[in-house]
Amino acid sequence: MTPTIEEFLTTYPPHVQEIAAKARALVHDVMPDALEMMDVPGKLIGYGTENSYKGTICVIMPYSNHVNLGFAHGTSLPDPRRLLEGTGKRARHVKLKAVEDVAWPALRVLLEAAVAEHRSRSF
Repeated sequence: MTPTIEEFLTTYPPHVQEIAAKARALVHDVMPDALEMMDVPGKLIGYGTENSYKGTICVIMPYSNHVNLGFAHGTSLPDPRRLLEGTGKRARHVKLKAVEDVAWPALRVLLEAAVAEHRSRSF
């Protein structure tokens, strides 16, 4: 049986659960109509317009000490604050080490840019 997202997150330390919950709230605030998809083996929660990699805009990836907010097409996003990390061909992530990190204005700007970038590719 597939766990709920809340059950999935209970396998992580409390501070990671809190960061992930705040990140989820931010994603829902920016993308209220996004599909929320959980990949238990992949240890991530995905958000997008369809249940596929093509439809993915971002993902929340909890770890033992932090949470990554990943962007499927992060290499095409403007990042003047240099929050994005990674070396993948397309994907990039922002490492969130504290609950306060989720409130960074530049993080919301990245998320909004990811939504706009996704919409421009979809039409």
